[in-house]
Amino acid sequence: MHWIDWLLILSYGIGVLLLGWYNSRRQNSREEYFTGGRNMSAGMIGVSLFVTLLSTVSYLSQPGEMIKHGPVVMAGLLAIPLSYWIVGYILIPVIMRRRVTSAYELLERQLGAGVRQMGAIMFILLRLVWMSLLLYLTANALVIVLGIGEDWTTVVAVIAGSIAILYTSLGGIRTVIVTDAIQFVLLLGGALLTLVIISAKMKGFDWWPTEWAANWDNQPFFSFDVHVRATVVGSVISILIIQVATAGGDQVAIQRYMSTNGPSTARKAYLVKSVAQVFVFLILSSIGFGLLAFFSKFPGSLPPGIDLIHNADQLFPLFIAEFLPVGVSGLVVVAIFAAAMSSIDSGVNSISAVVQSDFIDYRRQARLPASGDPPFSKYLTAGTGLVVIVLSHFMQFVPGNFLELTMKTANILVVPLFCLFIFALFVPFATASGAIVGAIFGFLTGLVVAYWDVITNTQAVSFQLIGACSLIANLAVGCVVSYFGAKRMPRAS
Repeated sequence: MHWIDWLLILSYGIGVLLLGWYNSRRQNSREEYFTGGRNMSAGMIGVSLFVTLLSTVSYLSQPGEMIKHGPVVMAGLLAIPLSYWIVGYILIPVIMRRRVTSAYELLERQLGAGVRQMGAIMFILLRLVWMSLLLYLTANALVIVLGIGEDWTTVVAVIAGSIAILYTSLGGIRTVIVTDAIQFVLLLGGALLTLVIISAKMKGFDWWPTEWAANWDNQPFFSFDVHVRATVVGSVISILIIQVATAGGDQVAIQRYMSTNGPSTARKAYLVKSVAQVFVFLILSSIGFGLLAFFSKFPGSLPPGIDLIHNADQLFPLFIAEFLPVGVSGLVVVAIFAAAMSSIDSGVNSISAVVQSDFIDYRRQARLPASGDPPFSKYLTAGTGLVVIVLSHFMQFVPGNFLELTMKTANILVVPLFCLFIFALFVPFATASGAIVGAIFGFLTGLVVAYWDVITNTQAVSFQLIGACSLIANLAVGCVVSYFGAKRMPRAS
C-alpha cells in the first residue's frame, strides 16, 4: 500500500465521522434519530437499503463463488422482479398502514406482546450474528489487502467497527442513509475499476467464460438430490425467499420504509434497491470470471500457499493488494470498508431502535415520553456496536466459504422472523401460540438442514434448501397449531 492509498483510507474515516458529528447537532427527538423525520427520498432510501443488505460478504463472496463453484447462482437474478412485485405491492402497503419505529409493534396488535418481543429478540440475534460475521470477514480480507499478518485481524475489526459505531451513534439514521449513498458510489466505483484493470491486463475481454471451467461444480437446472450444492431452480427459489423474508420481517428494511412519507415512496425505494442489486451483482460476478481467467493464465502471480480453488474468496483482496495501481487500490480498500460499515451502521441503529421501542419504552411508557431526547439512544447504539466487535472474534470457528457462512449463520433466522409477520398480517385464524411454535420449528428445521453434515457426520445438504425447508415447516406447523390449538385471541379490526 502506497501512502496515497493510506491517505484515501484516512480521509474517508475522518469524513464519515465529521458527517456523523454534523447530523448530531440537528437532532431533537428519538423519532428524528431513528426515522429521519419520515421524509427521506426514495432514491436515498433505496440505495441505503441495497448497500445495507449487500455488505462485504456479498462484495467478496460473489467473485469467490464464481471462481470456485461456477455461475449458477446468477440465476437468482430472475427472482428479483418477482420479489419486487411481492414486496412493493403486497407487503409494503400492509406494513405501512401503521407508522411505527419498531417493526415488531405490528406483531403485538395482531398476536400479542409475547410475539412482539419474540420477534424483537429474533431480530436482535439475527443482526448481531450478521454484523459479527461481516466484520470478521472484512477484517480477514483487509489483512490480505494491507499486507499485514493474520494476527492483526482483530485489530482491523476493532478499528473498522469503531468508526462505524461512532458516526452512527452520533448521527442516527440520517447519517446512516447519507453515508450509505457515499458508500454505494465507492463500492460501485471500486468494482468497475477492478473490472477495467483486469480487462487491461488481459488485453481485452477474453476473461469472459465461453466454456465450463474444469474446477466448477456440477450445477444442473434442477435435481432431486438434496446433496447437489446449487441448481438453477434452487438459486431462484432461495434468493426469492431470502429477498422477500428480509424485506418483510427485518427491522433494517422496515425502518427504511418508515423513513419515507408513504407506501408509494417506499415502493419506489425498493425498486431502486432492486435495480442496483441486479447491476452490482453482474459486475461482481464478472470480476469473479475475470480473476479466474487472470490467475489461470498467470498462475505464477499467486503467492506461495495460495491456491486458485481453495482460496477463491481471497483472490479479490489479493488482486487489490498486488495488481491495482496506486490510488485505485486505496479506493477499493475504502469500498471494502464502506461495504462493512454500511451494514454495521444500519444494524446497530436498528437494534437500538428495537431495544428502545420494544423493551425500554414498552416497560416504562408512563415515565419515558416517546419524543424524548436521543442521548440514551446514542449510548445504546454504541453499546450494541461493542457487542458486535466482541462477537466477531468467534466467527472464525464457523466452516464454509463466505456465501455458505452467511446462509449457515444469520440467514437461519430470517425466514422464521418473516413468518411471524405472515401470521400477524395475512393469516386470519393465526394465534400467538401458533406463530411462536411455528417459528421454533422453522428455526430448528433451518438449523438441521444447515448443519446436516455436522449432525449426522454425512454429506452436507445444499445450503439453497435452508430457506425453503424452514418456510414450509414454519407455516405448516404454525397453521396447524393455530387452527387446532389454543383459543384464538380476538383479531384487531
